Amino acid sequence: MLKSIIERCSQMNVFEKRNITGEYLEMVFYAKDKGEWEKIFVEILGGAVKPPSSKPTAEDAALTKNYGGIKTDQTLFKKEAEGVIVIAMFWPWQDGDHVTLKAACIRRT
Repeated sequence: MLKSIIERCSQMNVFEKRNITGEYLEMVFYAKDKGEWEKIFVEILGGAVKPPSSKPTAEDAALTKNYGGIKTDQTLFKKEAEGVIVIAMFWPWQDGDHVTLKAACIRRT
């Protein structure tokens, strides 16, 4: 799933690419394009499990902890398949113009 996300994201307008590996993706996109980015994640991972303005569950907080966590104003997508959980988080910037995207593959132990 993360490979599909990386492929789809490479076709989008990106402000900054920070880290892209087979297990982790971090980049910054423009907030004006957020709707297009959300379409990608809804298609691949399904609807947001934590939309902005909702409080994260304890499970979601624990799952995202190693990647900076998830806060009330942020968005979390999540899908589990074959012992792997793929998460994607949208972190809006204070400037209102940018959003950090973090996506990761987490192997269940």
